[in-house]
Amino acid sequence: MTLTRRTFLELTAAVAAASSASALAGRIPSAKRPKKILILGGTGFLGPATVDAALARGHEVTIFHRGKTRPGYFNGKVTELNGDRDPLKGDGLKALKDGTWDAIIDNSGYYPRLVKASAELLASHAKQYLYISSISCYKEPNPENGDEDAPLATLADPAVETMGKDFANYGGLKALCEQAAEKAMPGHVAIIRPGYIVGPDDPTGRFTYWPVRFDRGGEVAVPGNPTDPLQIIDVRDLAEWLVKLVEDGTTGRFNATGPDRRMGWGEVVKACQKAGATPSTLTWMSPAFLAKQEGLEFPIWAAFEGETQGFHTWRNARALKAGLRFRPVEATVKDTLAWFKTQEKVEKGRNKLAGPTAEAEAKLLVAWHESRKPKVG
Repeated sequence: MTLTRRTFLELTAAVAAASSASALAGRIPSAKRPKKILILGGTGFLGPATVDAALARGHEVTIFHRGKTRPGYFNGKVTELNGDRDPLKGDGLKALKDGTWDAIIDNSGYYPRLVKASAELLASHAKQYLYISSISCYKEPNPENGDEDAPLATLADPAVETMGKDFANYGGLKALCEQAAEKAMPGHVAIIRPGYIVGPDDPTGRFTYWPVRFDRGGEVAVPGNPTDPLQIIDVRDLAEWLVKLVEDGTTGRFNATGPDRRMGWGEVVKACQKAGATPSTLTWMSPAFLAKQEGLEFPIWAAFEGETQGFHTWRNARALKAGLRFRPVEATVKDTLAWFKTQEKVEKGRNKLAGPTAEAEAKLLVAWHESRKPKVG
């Protein structure tokens, strides 16, 4: 019933929001020196947000992708190159051989062999390589208040190219991808380690579950305690920061988690409840009770105890010093809910939700209230 590593990794690996470039352009000044940026991927979740942030600053953007996801999405706003991250498939990386860029943003590298191939090829074609890794790169269980020097996950077989059962290989693969990029372009790499990336356009339905659930109103089952820590980063904040790293030529390793202070789970719940169109009441459920339930999991939240105690406590001082900034969680909640409500009319297929169904939640609430009744006899 509590957050499991499998749930986080499965959904995080699937994420690769798109706020519109025209909307951003009105509030973000142009960069003093426009850059040529290549994004490996670019059509998923973080990709479009990064494209929009870069275009709003006046940069020139090229994306490299297979051409299968969201074809025509950018409508001529960027240069599109087609190929495959795997140099052994089709034309592979051939389309990248003749270009030159100021920076590469790699948000689609999951296997070290493929990251090695792209980074080695582009080492003589670019000045900077940003690799989007994951907080999952760290060894489990995560330390409480850990920083970028915490031990990394390892794999028994570094050459494995499957995520494995319950995505057991994901963290170790991300760590190896980091090393591959740094080896190919020493001194020119920025390693970005996000936790939960949330906001408009999120295809995982994890964070989105909560504002949508509260919008429905009624009695809402809420796991844990209001003081449990929670770390998220709005995809638009992450994207704008990536562009800043490019502009500044920043290198190093960074935990891209937010906000800039310790945030309680109850603060996020309150923001979701306030944004909801229908009145709701909260029923907080203890981790001990939830641990006994089977077949249901609440997204985003993790118990502040046991193996997940350090999960939402990563330090982000390095990223803050490098210019990472965060919008209020209330804005993320409001914008995510508004985006979700447009999806059936705009782009079907991105409005799925993680978390329990209404029927499953109703049964859980009954079980909780039954468990609270005094025992007779």
